[in-house]
Amino acid sequence: MDFSMIISEQRIKKAQEDGEFDNLPGYGKPQNLDDDLSIPPALRMAHRIMKNAGYSNEEMDLKKEMMRIEDLIRVCEDDLEKEELQRSLNEKMVRYNSMLSKRRVKTNSSIFKNYEEKIEKKLL
Repeated sequence: MDFSMIISEQRIKKAQEDGEFDNLPGYGKPQNLDDDLSIPPALRMAHRIMKNAGYSNEEMDLKKEMMRIEDLIRVCEDDLEKEELQRSLNEKMVRYNSMLSKRRVKTNSSIFKNYEEKIEKKLL
């Protein structure tokens, strides 16, 4: 821990002991964790629409990762590396499908079912 951290911690503890954090606005009330203050103003409306439609950041991140892996597979020349990337893509696709199923989103379930069965056979 560096010097500035030690000083900061001491000042925070002293302020707590002196009661400076008592009676702050919102004290004792639940925090609103759904606020979008961390979202840039230009993207807030799109973020709100997607959130109301049921999309989560985790889903979007997973979808981006799947697209990145697909791009890597296309340009990969090493067969072993390509195989490993394909395995990783398969795992992420199953996870993504599972997330959609939990939200009861209609997917092309026959394709996913066949794909899931193939993956299970290879893994078992």
